[in-house]
Amino acid sequence: MKTIQFREAIAEAMSEEMRRDESVYLMGEEVAEYNGAYKASKGMLDEFGPDRVIDTPISELGFSGIGVGSAMIGNRPIIEFMTFNFSLVGIDQIINNAAKMRQMSGGQFNIPIVFRGPTASAGQLGATHSQAFESWYANTPGLKVIVPSNPYDAKGLLKAAIRDDDPVIFMESEQMYGDKGEVPEEEYVLPIGVADIKREGTDVTIVSFGKIIKLAYKAAEELEKEGISCEIIDLRTIRPMDHDAILKSVKKTNRLVILEEAWPFGNVATEITYQVQAKAFDYLDAPIVKINTADTPAPYSPVLLEEWLPNHNDVIKAVKKVMYKG
Repeated sequence: MKTIQFREAIAEAMSEEMRRDESVYLMGEEVAEYNGAYKASKGMLDEFGPDRVIDTPISELGFSGIGVGSAMIGNRPIIEFMTFNFSLVGIDQIINNAAKMRQMSGGQFNIPIVFRGPTASAGQLGATHSQAFESWYANTPGLKVIVPSNPYDAKGLLKAAIRDDDPVIFMESEQMYGDKGEVPEEEYVLPIGVADIKREGTDVTIVSFGKIIKLAYKAAEELEKEGISCEIIDLRTIRPMDHDAILKSVKKTNRLVILEEAWPFGNVATEITYQVQAKAFDYLDAPIVKINTADTPAPYSPVLLEEWLPNHNDVIKAVKKVMYKG
């Protein structure tokens, strides 16, 4: 094993797949000459040249559409958004073309394309740069949605996404690019749609994904000192979702808390809540609790932003609530 940063895991995954398959290329703003806005494509222009690592104008609608078109004729583009907030400019290409083309063409066209970049908040960046888009894109049939939380998962899942014949939304975080973690020296690929139990436990299940799962780890450590054992599931893939992993855990612990950085209405946690109450209702010993951001646009003020975001104390309170200890 070796220890690398999250950004290095992303660069390794893309580079390995580009060496493996000449139809894979990277396109986006500042991905080439600048080595990526977050240095997630560092060194790739030097290795692969300007025909396969392509700087674009500030036109998400344009280069997203070019990517979809090139995927239709046999390429495997990786389209980088500087942030998924900017994907709104090109969302017509993603939802109306990439997601629907296979069905609308009667199976004549696969769209093997990856749209990747950071999602959710990253500090004081204002409301228009701080939105979480996981549930937005997971709501669209035809798209797969992946949100890794560490370098190991990021590398293995990105390689799987690039090889997949369907369009994949691959979501990262500006606040995780410097995170370090162990990855194997040898090649590996992780399956899409399989959750991972990051911590075994017996008293309560906590389901989360992406950077906010770190709060669950912190809360679980503190709760362990009080004799409460938390099982933490990292979804890794939002769509397709590993319902079986969640249900199996809930049937063991009989309690569920869901932690997600998203607005409360109609999010990933809402879908999980429905699935569990529909398929494991008799196993629940307490109502499900979901933890989300406040139901407002993200504030710029650091004091308000701290209140807007969930924190590990919110997780502790939620766990104690389902344990009837709060």
